[in-house]
Amino acid sequence: MKISEIFFSLQGEGIEIGLPTVFVRLFACDLRCSWCDTMYAVEGRDFKDMRLDDIVGEILSYGCKRVCITGGEPLIQAKEAAALAEILTREGYSIVLETSGHKMPPPAFWGDNTVISMDCKCPGSGMDGRMDFGLFLMLRPGDQLKFVIGGDADYEYAKKVISENEIQANIIFQPVGGEGLGMLTERVLADRLEKVRVLPQLHKILWGNKRGV
Repeated sequence: MKISEIFFSLQGEGIEIGLPTVFVRLFACDLRCSWCDTMYAVEGRDFKDMRLDDIVGEILSYGCKRVCITGGEPLIQAKEAAALAEILTREGYSIVLETSGHKMPPPAFWGDNTVISMDCKCPGSGMDGRMDFGLFLMLRPGDQLKFVIGGDADYEYAKKVISENEIQANIIFQPVGGEGLGMLTERVLADRLEKVRVLPQLHKILWGNKRGV
């Protein structure tokens, strides 16, 4: 597998925010979001080829039963990512899969031990045309659909998506850059979006725009 990095930190996003987690960041992405903050995992040669056994061994070394498989876009390596998820499931791990709304997660990620964290790309990303809304409707009540919002146009787009689709998953509104919740807080309260969680990126608040945290 092409691995950008493996590290132990706090989950910085979504419904598991603040929980100690082992992160496995897979390399490569077929999207180019304008605000991407992990371009080192998207293009170039900054990765290492690792065998599945070695990846599992490194995960085990941290002694934490919670793993986030992220990227880049991890489902570019869908077969390998699914094989890793199957091993971790047998070992009693809980998993978060961070993916975008344009690729179907394999069956290995639809078990009770996995949270599918799916991004709906807003217009500010430049990638909104790549989204598959059918995937959003498949998400379960324990999963999450995340909107990274950079301004009024993104906010109105996100609001339209959740109003026009019967989404069962948890809904997260997160500001571009991970901080500065003021606009989102005010708009969500004013519009009475009762199902929306407004959340920061905790790791950006704690450590700034730093790699490996």
